[in-house]
Amino acid sequence: MDSYVTILLVLGAMTVLQGVSERIKVSAPMLLIVAGLAIGIIPSMSALQLQPDIIFLLFLPPLLFEAASNVSYKDFRENWDTISGLAFGLVFITTAGIAVLSYYVIPGMTWPVAFVLGATLAATDAVAAIGVTKKLGLTKLASTILESESLINDASALVAYHFAVAAVAGAAFVWWNATLSFFYLIVGGIMAGAFVFVTLRFFFRLISNEQLAVMALILLSPFVAYLIAEEAEVSGVIAVVTLGFGVTQLSNARLPEHAKIEARAIWDIIVFLLNGLIFILIGIEVPWVLKSIDQKLWLPYMGYALAITVAAFLIRSVRVLLQRKKLLMAFNHTASGKGRRKVSENILLSLQDGVIISWSGMRGIVSLAMALSLPVTLDNGQPFPMRSEIIFITTAVVLFTVVGQGLLLPVVIRKIRAAEQQTG
Repeated sequence: MDSYVTILLVLGAMTVLQGVSERIKVSAPMLLIVAGLAIGIIPSMSALQLQPDIIFLLFLPPLLFEAASNVSYKDFRENWDTISGLAFGLVFITTAGIAVLSYYVIPGMTWPVAFVLGATLAATDAVAAIGVTKKLGLTKLASTILESESLINDASALVAYHFAVAAVAGAAFVWWNATLSFFYLIVGGIMAGAFVFVTLRFFFRLISNEQLAVMALILLSPFVAYLIAEEAEVSGVIAVVTLGFGVTQLSNARLPEHAKIEARAIWDIIVFLLNGLIFILIGIEVPWVLKSIDQKLWLPYMGYALAITVAAFLIRSVRVLLQRKKLLMAFNHTASGKGRRKVSENILLSLQDGVIISWSGMRGIVSLAMALSLPVTLDNGQPFPMRSEIIFITTAVVLFTVVGQGLLLPVVIRKIRAAEQQTG
């Protein structure tokens, strides 16, 4: 009965607060995290500890699938250079940057453990980024880059994470093995998503007149794609994104307009519920995380988390600035012998877009799930070093990025727009 009451309370608070956020013009993720924190500290409430498997298998597939369906494949392809630079290169650079900072700042931190923390916090989160920025009137280019980056960067972060965890257990890091594993995960994920898409297209033709059955298959497909990919030990994230792009094209071609509207309404409800649950559960998790380490360490470890948040922001800002300069240089030079631009003007990042993309590097539920997925003990029976500290720091960084950057981002956007109006 206690669990039943807790679930009802969580769902009720989530639904009301998402509606309230619209009226008071405050980002829903921030309100929901605060509400979750308030629920979590109620003494009589049963502790709801997040289970990583639930996050990866229940929450991630539909949210990634829905986000992929909102991204134009044409825009995704045109901006691939920027997207891949952020989703792959930046993830590995951020992993290394956080690892170096952690090793030299946090007492007792070894290099392997520092890289585990770096990989856990390297990737931005699609749910957090979209949840915080969707009401800010971003340009189409900024939205495309942010959503696309967040869709695929988990794959590279998970590669870094698995190798770092293996290093803690004593395995040697071999760069060529890591590179091959990365490409295997990506290519395998694409193949898994394509396989599910081809199968789904076959059933589309078979039961095309049964629209409810077709929509039910679409709803089930991201879970199937993710599970098949995970069983094949390839990227479930890439599989779902690949499927999402394919199903969007298929739906546009095969479904009548009224069916598209009905499907959109169903997905809106699903995403509304899952998004709300994710952020409120993050808040509920905080009291449990606080109990996991000595109370005397709360303040210094919050300081370490803040330093990591700032470092990750600076690394991201520099990478975005360099990408912006790279695109401008390419635009200002014609392709040799062809007399045309190397890149389209449509993909150039304005100063406003660059600043917004830099500020939108929120960490979220995936980082927290990765931290909670750390083994309690190693193969030799020894406790996994600094596991509770990693979970604490990860949770604090998620809070700093979603709440802190989320609160500051609208202010930053207003100042940029005011400056542009003055100069314009």
